[in-house]
Amino acid sequence: MTEKRVSFTLESTLESVNLAEEKTEKVSAELGFSDEDCHRLAMSVREAMVNAVLHGNAYDPKKRVTLVFEHDGKKLTITIVDEGKGLDAALLPDPLAPENLLKQSGRGIFLMRSFMDDVQIRNLKPGTEVKLTKSVGAEGAEEAREDEKQ
Repeated sequence: MTEKRVSFTLESTLESVNLAEEKTEKVSAELGFSDEDCHRLAMSVREAMVNAVLHGNAYDPKKRVTLVFEHDGKKLTITIVDEGKGLDAALLPDPLAPENLLKQSGRGIFLMRSFMDDVQIRNLKPGTEVKLTKSVGAEGAEEAREDEKQ
C-alpha cells in the first residue's frame, strides 16, 4: 500500500463485512504485519463492521458504513463509521461479568481492545466512530529485543 489514506463507502450488508475483513488482511500484509497481527487486525475490523452494520445501521439499505485505512509509517489506523443512532461505550456490559459469560454476543469490543494497541469509540449523534490503531512492526521490534537479551 503506497497511499497514506484509503477510504471505502460500504453498504450495510454482511457482504460488506466480509469485504472489509479481506481489505484489512491485504493492507496489513502489504504493510509488513506478521500473519498473526494480520489476523488480529482483520478480526478487529470484522467485529467493528458487524457492530456498524447490525447494531448501528440495523441493515438499513439507505445507510452506509465508511471504512478508512491510514498509515504514517509507524502505525496503521482503521476507522469505521456507521450512520446509526450512536453508541455510548460507557454503557456496554462487561463481557467478563459472570452473568454475561454464556451470552452469544457482547465480546466484539473486548476482542478489539485485546488485539489492538488503541481503540477509541466516539458517539457522533447520529452514528458511531470506531478508531483502531496498531503499531507497524511492534511485534518484530519486541522479538528483536528478546533476541538481543539471549
